[in-house]
Amino acid sequence: MKYHQIDHSLFIKNRAKFTAQMKPKSLAIFNSNDIYPISADSTLPFAQHRDIFYLSGVDQEESILLLFPDAPYENQRKMLFLKETSEHIAIWEGEKLTKNKAFEVSGIKTVHWLQDFEKVLFEMMTHCDTIYINTNEHYRATVETETREARFVKWWKAKYPAHAVAKSNPILQRIRSIKESEELDLIQNACNITEKGFRRLLSFVKPNVTEYEIEAELIHEFIRNRSKGFAYTPIIASGNNANVLHYIENNQQCKAGDLILLDVAAEYANYSSDMTRTIPVSGRYSERQKAVYNAVLRVKNEATKMLIPGTLWKEYHIEVGKIMTSELLGLGLIDKTDVQNENPDWPAYKKYFMHGTSHHMGLDTHDYGKLNEPMQPNMVFTVEPGIYIPAEGFGIRLEDNVVIQETGAPFNLMKNIPIEVDEIESLMHA
Repeated sequence: MKYHQIDHSLFIKNRAKFTAQMKPKSLAIFNSNDIYPISADSTLPFAQHRDIFYLSGVDQEESILLLFPDAPYENQRKMLFLKETSEHIAIWEGEKLTKNKAFEVSGIKTVHWLQDFEKVLFEMMTHCDTIYINTNEHYRATVETETREARFVKWWKAKYPAHAVAKSNPILQRIRSIKESEELDLIQNACNITEKGFRRLLSFVKPNVTEYEIEAELIHEFIRNRSKGFAYTPIIASGNNANVLHYIENNQQCKAGDLILLDVAAEYANYSSDMTRTIPVSGRYSERQKAVYNAVLRVKNEATKMLIPGTLWKEYHIEVGKIMTSELLGLGLIDKTDVQNENPDWPAYKKYFMHGTSHHMGLDTHDYGKLNEPMQPNMVFTVEPGIYIPAEGFGIRLEDNVVIQETGAPFNLMKNIPIEVDEIESLMHA
């Protein structure tokens, strides 16, 4: 890992929140992700399953966490199972967690090697009535590959059919959505690294630079600041490419007079940031570009004010739609007749702003959180309105990450990242 080790007190708190909501005489199991093969002996870089990381801090493959708060003995209530390390593994693959190091990382004293898992689990199953399995129920999830977790669930159900089954995900959806102060610091660090990358670009971007050269500048700055890299696949969309919402080719030349929509951000310690800025290739916005840009910025600023405790996600988006409608009328992109005749299921503003304004953010870029429940303090949301005008050859989106506060306006984790037109133009001509 590149990041500084996280104090295990965070993971102790996270486990306590989870186990407090478990049924009596139940245990929960969490598996690491696989290392996914590409072809021959090539693999994708390992990325840890966020749930086992959230509850243990363990950031390596072939790991299992078992939680059993009602186990007969204290040393059975929290257990880790790790791939046994050796001198051979250390030489060929690098250092893996020892039992002592696993305790330092997780705060869990009972650490077994993975080959003992089935034997230990059998003993635990004789004392429990229910097992919590960890299925992926995120509203955006599309899982086409059988995961390590899914294989475990299949094996467990066949081996222990008499036990009741419960789901970990509903608990995790709630507790992961409300961040501890340590988590907010980690997300802030990811945002700070993103800021460094963005500031680097403002003096780099010129006419005829390519989108992939911009991507290279960002990855350089991210990695040199202890990030593994991008929190998600970067969008570096110049000109009309910005009107493709998930444009990721990043292979075009940036032309004088065009805008570049940059939806790019760093991760840090598996925590995400999520930034969008739209900058002029030539260092100056045209009057039309500036008018649309400032309209998007006003929508973002007004939407941000609504992110307070008690706000409902669905109602929030309806209100943002009203603000966007007003701005689009002012820009002449829609007229009053369009609004009067609009389909309530697809309002007139959706022609130019077709996606949502906010989503939860944290360990995942689109993080856990119940969208049908009121917003609460210490939830982290993006705010990302946009206006996309293919007929005029550009699209503009602006995005910050904010923390809902007990009272008052949310705290903007990206408040130091330039966003005003004058500041961006000044820095591009510095």
